[in-house]
Amino acid sequence: MLGGEGHADGRVKAIDIALICLISLNVAAVMLESIQWLSVAHGPYFQAFDVISVAIFTIEYLARIWTCVEDPQYAQPVHGRLRYMVTPMALIDLAGILPFYIHTIWPFDLRTMRVLRLLRILKLTRYSTAMAVLMAVLRQEARAIGAIIFIMAVVIIFTSSLMYLFEHTAQPDTFADIPTSMWWAVVTLTTLGYGDMVPITPWGRVLGGLTAVIGVGLVALPAGVLASGFSEQMRLRREEYQQRVERALVDGRLSRRERRSLEDLRHELGLTHEDATRILHDAARHRHASCPHCGLPLGPHVGGLPPVTSSSK
Repeated sequence: MLGGEGHADGRVKAIDIALICLISLNVAAVMLESIQWLSVAHGPYFQAFDVISVAIFTIEYLARIWTCVEDPQYAQPVHGRLRYMVTPMALIDLAGILPFYIHTIWPFDLRTMRVLRLLRILKLTRYSTAMAVLMAVLRQEARAIGAIIFIMAVVIIFTSSLMYLFEHTAQPDTFADIPTSMWWAVVTLTTLGYGDMVPITPWGRVLGGLTAVIGVGLVALPAGVLASGFSEQMRLRREEYQQRVERALVDGRLSRRERRSLEDLRHELGLTHEDATRILHDAARHRHASCPHCGLPLGPHVGGLPPVTSSSK
């Protein structure tokens, strides 16, 4: 259940698909339940579906904790399970079911309960390759993103303080204090400009124009960092796939089991079939690998071979 070789099994893939459908239906149910006439007319059905969903998610959560010891990094029966329980994905799984049990013990506003149930959508990150790539990029570029956030915080505090200094006398209600002026700084730096706080003094307008210009550059910085991070992350994943291909072709032949393993790795890394085929083709041509079935050189025929699926023997 933790991923890896187990996902080559068709039954595991079927369970994953079923869980994805259940999570999607839960999100749809939360949105539909916010419609008053649907909530009144079909409230018991929504509640029953929620109970069944929580039961399934609870079983899944407990099963993951029970089987996590099969992963070498969580091998210890007690300490390993405790370490797994504080991993991000395990915490997301817990967040999907915990509000239900808290509400059962300590009832609170049902509107809050509906919003908390939307946390179940985070469970989809476990099954999304794109989300896995995004999380890897965020970890990789954490320092750069942290530096950008720090710079933005400094600019927001500085510009809001100056704007308070320039506008407070002219607009004491609008720019009542520096924390209130920070809302103006955020809206201006992000180039949204809602118009609810507008400077009217000459120096205030000069500062507003400069802040807007600075905001254009600041908003572009995270986009550039993330784009660079995505490019670097995909390069690293292609290199990892290439290394696995080269190890598989050490003997000059590519067995069916090796192809199945490479196909699983391709899905895990989020590579396209074209990228994987090109890498395999280049490695096979370099090593003069041969097909284990016909004995012909593998390179020229790689592109025409169908991808190996979990049903292959």
